[in-house]
Amino acid sequence: MESTFNHEPIAAVATALGEASIGVVRVSGVGAAEVVKRVFRTSSGRACTLPPSRSVLYGQVVDPTLYTLVDEAILVWMPAPHSYTAEDVAELQVHGGIHVVQSVLECALAGGARLAEPGEFTKRAFLNGRLDLSQAEAVMDLIRAKTDLAQRAALEQVKGRLRDTITELRRELIGLQAHVEVTLDYPEHDVEQVACQAVVVTGSKLIEEVEQLAAASRVGQILREGIATVIVGRPNVGKSSLLNALLRRERAIVTDIPGTTRDVLEEYVNLRGIPYRLVDTAGMRDTEDVVEKIGVERSRAMIDQAELAVVVLAGSAALAEDDLTLLGLTDTVPARVAVVNKSDLPRSLDLSQLKEQLRPKDALVEVSALAGTGLSDLELAMEQVVLGGEGQLNERTVVTNARQGTLLRQAAVDLELAVDAAKQSATLDIIAVALQAAYASLGLVIGEEVGEDLLDEIFSRFCLGK
Repeated sequence: MESTFNHEPIAAVATALGEASIGVVRVSGVGAAEVVKRVFRTSSGRACTLPPSRSVLYGQVVDPTLYTLVDEAILVWMPAPHSYTAEDVAELQVHGGIHVVQSVLECALAGGARLAEPGEFTKRAFLNGRLDLSQAEAVMDLIRAKTDLAQRAALEQVKGRLRDTITELRRELIGLQAHVEVTLDYPEHDVEQVACQAVVVTGSKLIEEVEQLAAASRVGQILREGIATVIVGRPNVGKSSLLNALLRRERAIVTDIPGTTRDVLEEYVNLRGIPYRLVDTAGMRDTEDVVEKIGVERSRAMIDQAELAVVVLAGSAALAEDDLTLLGLTDTVPARVAVVNKSDLPRSLDLSQLKEQLRPKDALVEVSALAGTGLSDLELAMEQVVLGGEGQLNERTVVTNARQGTLLRQAAVDLELAVDAAKQSATLDIIAVALQAAYASLGLVIGEEVGEDLLDEIFSRFCLGK
């Protein structure tokens, strides 16, 4: 994409606010060298000569208007095009106090830079061709990653894995388009039936590949945002013990008294690389206790919002009416695991009777939250029902945001239109239009012909210094 924006120097703090050993102020753009020369001096106080590319120089930051010393600093100089933004970039590493870092930023602004907008450094990297749009979006996903799996997925996209996949799909699609266009322009050299057959065969293959990528956008959302998970069960079946066992620490109060948990408890936990927002709910039963009744109502509300329900039942007791009620309440939750707890005690619960109440996609696991047994089986079952049988993520291209997923689904729809038209021997110009639309949708994933308004919206979600 050709860059038409103003390359004026911009500056921002590139590290988190707060006290730290080091803070970084970043400057980028045409004129970054002049900004640095106005605010940076050698350790002896003399005007500096910029160091060689990607080298460091020790010195000090001075106020360009008052000529007073602000802080000691290390200057890292990265001239274009070998920098994050593909522009001249300077980074001033100073002491990480809030006031110190802000003072250095103010010096850079007084030296001729303007304050960067949120995400403007990454936006410039995209506009300068340093990153495609999918890579640029993955930068923020990498920063916000909550688990190792989310970090790896975002890093693979930053490295260009999705870009390479989309580029290959578009290459195949443009070949198919060329076949159709040649038949349209020079019908004497081919027959329409041959072109239609090529659209059906190649188009069907592309549909499958694009749909697999679109499905991966749900996985990306899970890795980025986590899964809203409710732990439900009637009183005293071990819900709070199970929460503590999954967290590997004592978070919830556990007693033998039914109704101990009277409100929802919420915690984040990383299990097998997937972030879960675990909510331990009040025991579900009819009660006259006013406080407990409020907790039960809140529990019902949490079930309605959940993406995963962990239904806890006591293996030491027969299946009760309240258990069946809970299974009915959670029947609309997309993913569900039935956990038969207290496996360390003699089992009275009839597993075959329980299985009759479960959906084919549900999982059933036996554990002892108190003894800590069966937890690895539970974690695996939670992963499998959440991913819907989509398997391991390590070798897959993960689409990390909803925008990309929407465009991929649109591309699949356009390809289906082309294939259906080819099967019905429709005119080739109808097929060509559908193929062109699919090609355009795939291009938008990586930022081809994307509008300025959309770019502004995407990069406005970034932090200020990135």
